[in-house]
Amino acid sequence: MKKVLALPLLLALSLPLAAQQTGTLKVKADPGRAGVFVDGKYLGPASNFGMARTYTVAAGEHEVKLVDPRYQEVVTKVTIEAGKRSVVTEKLTELPLPKPPFGTIRTHSADKYAAVYINGKYYGHNDEFDNFAQGLLLPPGEYEVRIEPANGTPVVKKVTVVADKTVVVE
Repeated sequence: MKKVLALPLLLALSLPLAAQQTGTLKVKADPGRAGVFVDGKYLGPASNFGMARTYTVAAGEHEVKLVDPRYQEVVTKVTIEAGKRSVVTEKLTELPLPKPPFGTIRTHSADKYAAVYINGKYYGHNDEFDNFAQGLLLPPGEYEVRIEPANGTPVVKKVTVVADKTVVVE
């Protein structure tokens, strides 16, 4: 009988210890569609860091990178304290607009926040490029598109973008 009680007691005691070794992160970025990376791991677009949604991060110092292809990347350090919330607030600086002609890449994934990479660079999340009225405008040329869901296998395809045409990557 004592062995049966020992396991639940051990689990109950370990939960507060685990909670003491983590804190939470909230990111307020302008633009909100900027991708949030902590120590190189994609967490999602900054707009996901709303009032009700925070991300658990191990206590200690971390690198936070905000990426949007239309803006200069921002990299900052944040110290997460156990049991506390840390907030990162950043306004990204716009880059000059590219010149046409453009073709369009649309993406489809079951994970609407799946990260979309073009030639290895983060460009946004699937929900930004997934319907007839949306898409990623790029100059004509050859590209490698990678759609990386939070869970599951990434999709990697080589595509040719042609001016005024749309290519769909699923």
